[in-house]
Amino acid sequence: MSSNFGTLFKIATFGESHCKAVGVVIDGCPPGIQLGEDDIQPQLDRRRPGQSKLTTDRSEKDRVTILSGTENGITLGSPIALMVNNLDQRPGDYGDMSSIPRPSHADFTYMAKYGIKASSGGGRSSARETIGTVASGAVAMKILKEQYNLEIISWVSGVGPFAASPVDPETISREVVDQNDLRCPDLKQLEEMRQYIMSLKEEGDSTGGIVSCAIRNVPAGIGEPVYEKLEAKLAQAMLAIPATKGFEIGSGFAGTKLRGSTHNDPFTQKAGRLGTVTNNSGGIQGGIANGETIHFRVAFKPPATISLPQDTVNYDGESVTLKAKGRHDPCVVPRAVPIVESMAALVIIDMILRQEARKALKTL
Repeated sequence: MSSNFGTLFKIATFGESHCKAVGVVIDGCPPGIQLGEDDIQPQLDRRRPGQSKLTTDRSEKDRVTILSGTENGITLGSPIALMVNNLDQRPGDYGDMSSIPRPSHADFTYMAKYGIKASSGGGRSSARETIGTVASGAVAMKILKEQYNLEIISWVSGVGPFAASPVDPETISREVVDQNDLRCPDLKQLEEMRQYIMSLKEEGDSTGGIVSCAIRNVPAGIGEPVYEKLEAKLAQAMLAIPATKGFEIGSGFAGTKLRGSTHNDPFTQKAGRLGTVTNNSGGIQGGIANGETIHFRVAFKPPATISLPQDTVNYDGESVTLKAKGRHDPCVVPRAVPIVESMAALVIIDMILRQEARKALKTL
């Protein structure tokens, strides 16, 4: 099913942009983990709309409720159902647009696939769907932190024409990332980025951006070649996020300009283990984690729904001018930061559990 993700730590998300609720069912969460709503809510707060002037004006508290899978705050090993109610719904904002496929949106493709689409918002293609991803990812991150001392940190590294100065993926912290509403650690570029987004919001336009991510203390050996290489699963996960258009890991496209003698990562001894002097590989070699920090970047396009008039056609092919209503982000990257972290956590925990299952089989 296209709304399912994972092999051992599996999730199934549900809900549309303007239905009564959205959420996720987690199947395969280990038993005996302390888990309450307070463990999940902070990530949802970082994702929720209306958190600053840089985001959509839709006001949602996004309070999560654990429906099943725990007792007295302890996971039972049974499916965990998490739900968030949609409170600030305005499906009426989309009434005039039901007969027009919005440019660069999923209206036309969903109609082509199913012969029907959600008449309000983006339905399953809406970023509202990512609530289930973030909620389940928060559970995964809690387990990864407590049992493996593994950290996942994302930050905004680009907005429109502005590129932030590089940061050290070995030391960047969530506290530094969250010190401003843009979630960009480059304070020199921050104000220009913020003013650019605000000017586009006032104009009714939008812009894209880049989110970078570092995953630290990843156990060497996780990853499932050939067709489920760790970077391939990370790429799949990131490109499943709405509005993503690109993924690069390690040296990425810039590495194509280097010679092999420069790009190779020589091995060295590090605190009782083999490590690499450089990390152009981005922590993954042959599709398997090598123990170094995994770092990658995700490109997000400008949000497709804008308030400026757009000349297009309706489903009958008749020329129309579309002026979209609704409340939308002028740039998605500030709210995309926890989504990227969550998708990364879902990939890593699933791969770790698969590796542990392989080790367990050897002892039988």
